[in-house]
Amino acid sequence: MNNNTSYPKEKIKVLFLENISDAAVEEIQHAGYINIRKVSGALSEAELIKELKDVHLLGIRSKTQITEKVLQKANKLLAIGCYCIGINQVNLKAASANGVAVFNSPYSNTRSVAELVIGLSIMLIRKVIDKNNAAHKGVWQKDAKGSFELRGKTLGIIGYGNIGSQVSVMAEALGMNVLFYDVESKLPLGNASSARTLKELLSKSNIVTLHVPSDKTTHNLLNETTLTQMKKGAILINHSRGDVVDIPALKKALESGHLSGAAIDVFPVEPEKNGASFKTELAGLSNVILTPHVGGSTEEAQYNIGLDVTSKLLNYLERGITTGSHSIPPLNLTPQANTHRILHVHKNVPGVLGQINSQLSKHKINILGQYLKTNEDIGYVVLDVDTKLSKEALSVLKEIDETIKVRAVY
Repeated sequence: MNNNTSYPKEKIKVLFLENISDAAVEEIQHAGYINIRKVSGALSEAELIKELKDVHLLGIRSKTQITEKVLQKANKLLAIGCYCIGINQVNLKAASANGVAVFNSPYSNTRSVAELVIGLSIMLIRKVIDKNNAAHKGVWQKDAKGSFELRGKTLGIIGYGNIGSQVSVMAEALGMNVLFYDVESKLPLGNASSARTLKELLSKSNIVTLHVPSDKTTHNLLNETTLTQMKKGAILINHSRGDVVDIPALKKALESGHLSGAAIDVFPVEPEKNGASFKTELAGLSNVILTPHVGGSTEEAQYNIGLDVTSKLLNYLERGITTGSHSIPPLNLTPQANTHRILHVHKNVPGVLGQINSQLSKHKINILGQYLKTNEDIGYVVLDVDTKLSKEALSVLKEIDETIKVRAVY
């Protein structure tokens, strides 16, 4: 890999927000970039607009909201790294329109979440929470009533993706029966079986765990109607997104005794900063575990996320690789010796590639390698050109109609 860049590394500005793992900082430094700033919390829209004025790479977690206005003002921004699973906090359409690559790490914390779901299942089905609270109050509550083993019980998994499928394997190893429901057809792992409908899964499961994204189809997926479809005495675990469970309806189901317990890690509205005040209607309810969005918050997960997202940012910055991007069409390219590489992001309309080739040909600029990928909104062209004419090529490409962003990589 060519470690030289067309722009001096010491002038590349990197901003990390929300206390991103030091592993990310160390990886960026190891690659030769020294202009790095790390901030512990999230920033407001106005603060972001001010801070991103000269920033090239931005690292965030789940609290920072990257709006269309922010992206329009961040003229030098090349890429955003979401150091988490989700990308809902970024306006992807605006990122695409402004030629900003957006990366995340969808797999790095799956083990952390899966382990916690299993641990919570044991704690809730044994009613450890109530016994722990009693012991702290000086009450000896030694009895077996309402406490059960996981073995032989049915775990219902809503969303059989990276986390859901790993929970499935771990649950089966503990002797549980696994039933899952997904809107897409998925191959079962082990002896897990697929439910035909959500209602079927809810009616058959002793414990239900959610692992779905946040979108129009999942908003309040578990509501007053669907919660009543769960078995009496069942347990609900939500470590996915805060808006997929109707909290008032869940409170009602817990208080009535229809559900015997719950573990909630994500909420419709969450504080932006650590240590901030937090309120929920579920506070104080019996056999309910409330955690502050820490499903994937282990040191191992944050370390792995730091390495994964940072490597994607560096690959894009130094080689033009967009594999894993949610805003720029994916291209995975090997470096070409004795060439200069130029990236061209443009609106996806007919004739742009023809303009690129004709203009470069007109100026007698030899193309040694050319790669194109498009989505419905934009096109992404990577050009390896003659080193002697790369400055002229860069100038010519900036004049192409429908150009969004042009950058020389090396």
